[in-house]
Formats: sequence, structure tokens, C-alpha cells
Amino acid sequence: MGGTEHLTVRREGATLVLTLNRPEARNALSISMLVGLYDGWIEADEDDGVRSIVLTGAGGAFCAGMDLKALAGQGMAGEHLRDRLKADPDLHWKAMLRHHRPRKPVIAAVEGHCVAGGTEILQGTDIRVAGESATFGLFEVRRGLFPIGGSTVRLQRQIPRTHALEMLLTGRPYTAREAAGIGLVGHVVPDGSALEKALEIAEQINACGPLAVEAVKASVYETAELTETDGLAAELKRGWPIFDTADAKEGARAFAEKRPAVYKRE
Repeated sequence: MGGTEHLTVRREGATLVLTLNRPEARNALSISMLVGLYDGWIEADEDDGVRSIVLTGAGGAFCAGMDLKALAGQGMAGEHLRDRLKADPDLHWKAMLRHHRPRKPVIAAVEGHCVAGGTEILQGTDIRVAGESATFGLFEVRRGLFPIGGSTVRLQRQIPRTHALEMLLTGRPYTAREAAGIGLVGHVVPDGSALEKALEIAEQINACGPLAVEAVKASVYETAELTETDGLAAELKRGWPIFDTADAKEGARAFAEKRPAVYKRE
């Protein structure tokens, strides 16, 4: 199992839990964190025993965005991993889910700060849970910067454009309740319980047929920008083969026999 100085990896049953682990800096992105994130996504994709992923942060924060000093190489932790970035110039974008979409569902468990690059990573996740005191926002314009992690493209596709533009152009912070109100997160829970709720959702996903889950996720994303006619055709192409799998037959038998299904990803 992977992991780096700033990214811990552990298993909770069939769920891979990735924890941004730099609490002294509100989990600001570092070289070690980016490399660990990328390796975590790949591990989840390649391990058939993993059926879902939970992304969270240590120390009561999710992610405060990019650590510009670390990326500039000013003697900060993770220098020994800089060759990984040189070998793959897109690695940091893949780590932030800008250039990579894991096959397995990704659930974000957010406590505390989830701002700038943190809110950009959030947009690459599938299901989002936030503690009541969580803070969201894209602060880049306040610093004369551009949110280049995908927000000017993705945010308007995930929430109404008027809310997306307000978040992008004002750079103001949003409370968890505000974020839920505009559809950026799906659940607001008591502080300290976001991870528990995310794992609960993960367990519900893990109990489903893994081939079906992955096909459904893929279909949602690949049809998002298609016309209804083209989308329905793509859905049929993606979904029909699932009915011929051993897992589909097991699901039907389990339902008839009133027992939990035992899926083997076949």
C-alpha cells in the first residue's frame, strides 16, 4: 500500500481512504502530497478489491490549496520526489483530478478549510460530505491568480452558472450550508463526522455490483455533454453488457433468495 510523507493510505474494507496529511499547513498541497494522491488513484484503479475511495484531510482541514513555495522547490519536504514531476509533467494535474478520473467512486469527506486548490480537487470527486464548519471558495482572483485546476470549466457544469460566476469572481468564502444550497456538496453533517458519513456511503456503494457501479459512473460522465439522443445510445452501449455478467446473475439470484449478493467482479 502506497503513501508519502503528506498522504496516508489505508483500507477500510473495500474502501481505500486517502488522507491529506499536512495539518500544520491546513493540508496545503506539496510535492509529497501530489505524488501520494496520484499513486493513490492508480492503486485504487488497479486493485479490484477496492470498490470505492474516500478522500479526506487530517487535523480538521481538507485542503487550503497549493503551497507555492513547495512547488517552487525552496527546500521543502518532498524534494526527493521532484523527479516524479519531471518524468510526468501532468502528474500534479492527475493528482488533483483535473486530468484523471478514477474508475471507482470518489467520496470527499470535508472538514475545515476546503479552499482554492481544495475546492478545485473537490470538483473532481463524485459525492461530497461536509462538516458544518467547513469553508469553501476559490480565492485565486483575490491574489491576482487564475483557478487553473479546472474550475472555470467544471464549476458551471456542477452548479448554476450564476453561483459559479459569483464564487469565481468574488473569491469570497462559502459556508457548508451555502455550498449545499448551491449544490456543491450533498451532505452537511456535525463537525467531526464527515468521514464517518463518507464511509457509510462508501459501504452502501461497496454492497452493489462493482462492474455495474463503474459502468454507471462512466456513463454519467461520458454522456454529460452529449445530446439526449447520443447520450441514450452511449448509455445502451455501456450498460447492456452488464446484464450478461456473472455479477448481474448473482444479483438476481440474491434478490430472489432474499440474501445479500456476493459479487466477484465477473
